[in-house]
Amino acid sequence: MQRERISENVYWFQSEIYAQVTAGAVTGPYWAVVIDTLALPEETLAMRAFIEEELGVPVRYVINTHYHADHCWGNGFFPGATVLGHALTRKLMLEKGAASLESAKRQNPAFKQVKLIPPHITLEEGTLVLRVGKKSLTLFPTPGHSVDGISVLVEEDRVLFAGDAFLPLPYIVDGDAEVLSDTIRKIGKMGLENIVQGHGDIILRGEIDESVKENLAYLSTIRKQVRAALRKRNPVDALLAIDIESCGKSRVFLGGLAEELHRRNLRFLFRQMQNEEERVEAGER
Repeated sequence: MQRERISENVYWFQSEIYAQVTAGAVTGPYWAVVIDTLALPEETLAMRAFIEEELGVPVRYVINTHYHADHCWGNGFFPGATVLGHALTRKLMLEKGAASLESAKRQNPAFKQVKLIPPHITLEEGTLVLRVGKKSLTLFPTPGHSVDGISVLVEEDRVLFAGDAFLPLPYIVDGDAEVLSDTIRKIGKMGLENIVQGHGDIILRGEIDESVKENLAYLSTIRKQVRAALRKRNPVDALLAIDIESCGKSRVFLGGLAEELHRRNLRFLFRQMQNEEERVEAGER
């Protein structure tokens, strides 16, 4: 696990095992807030040990930016902490989490010690503000990667823990490309010092505008190219020909997983657009 101090009492952690997934912590004089947990128990426990033993404060709150396993399955490793998240994060964890966890336990014994803890305190719209020492943390919805996405702004430092609303490669298979584009535009207008992506490295102030443009261009390009592929004589072959570089991204992102995630984005859009066309045709008949 990598870690870095972003600003006073604000920390970033990154997995060295799974997809460069990230988490954060904001500490006060008496307790700390954790923002997301890491993908595997050993790294979440290492993060907790650093906060409790080296920084010397217990974790009182855990914030989940969304319900995906690599961001929330570590909640149970912070006993006594109150978990915050979107109301839909709680709903989706309760509906989908148990089956997913059982499957994960069969494949990897490391997950046998995981216990699902859905959010105790939730928001649906607007904002929720948490005060930690001298820092104000504002939680607000940032959907698009998933329907339940939230981000956390450290107001005094203009540091945004964006969850998977901001990634080196936008990923939409559990979300909506247009909604995510709107979210990315809003993030780009926030006047931030840093964006902590849900996976990957921290984006610095001078890199934010370009990162926003790149992500918006990628989402626009894949929609255009998939729509064009649908019109070809052999649409599946045309879809396979849409490589990640032609959409303005690199396959080396996310520890080499970007190419596979790009392919999943394309297949998701392809099925979505096919279904839309079929509904239009059925309506015309």
